[in-house]
Amino acid sequence: MHSRSLQLRFSVCAALLIAGTVLLHALGHGEPVLRRQQLANFPINIGARSSFDVPITDRILKAVGVDDYLNRQYASAGVSPISLYVGYYKSQRTGDTIHSPKNCLPGAGWEPLKSADLKVPLPNGQSMTVNEYLIAKGLERQLVIYWYQSRGRVVASVYQAKFWMVADAVSRNRTDGALVRIIASANVDEAAARKQLIEFAQQIEPRMHDYVPN
Repeated sequence: MHSRSLQLRFSVCAALLIAGTVLLHALGHGEPVLRRQQLANFPINIGARSSFDVPITDRILKAVGVDDYLNRQYASAGVSPISLYVGYYKSQRTGDTIHSPKNCLPGAGWEPLKSADLKVPLPNGQSMTVNEYLIAKGLERQLVIYWYQSRGRVVASVYQAKFWMVADAVSRNRTDGALVRIIASANVDEAAARKQLIEFAQQIEPRMHDYVPN
């Protein structure tokens, strides 16, 4: 009974996503040109951490279809480095849409161990709900936090992100958005990795609005 209920929910969500995709293609194109900073200009120092860019192959870039991206490692003495990836799409009408890490990471050989929602308090007194994802490859474990940041919203659910994409396409003629993903090693201490990722998310989210327009 439980599996049948899950299958029904999945079928309903899939049908809604297909209907939303058809609607997006039926709507007019020509989204507004938005003022934003290029992700290459994102701060190279976050707190005590300094960073370096990690190249992404042309094959992977073509597969994900991003219009702008950032892939960096932020490190500081005495703490585990944190990898930051931001993939920005100026439009998601024509087939290039945000890819969920739950689909991409297993394709790179990472085995999912567990996933959950995680609430991150923000400096402005509000909070955002993000995805937490523990993955493994051989003896290596990593903790992943990611969220969808689009048109002034931060959401954890890919289905909720798709819903708002369609709604904003109708009401605002916009489908731009980004995936923000941060990763830390969880080989030694999963709780310590979570604490570092939460602190890093608190530092970068307020800065993200210059690069992912509201």
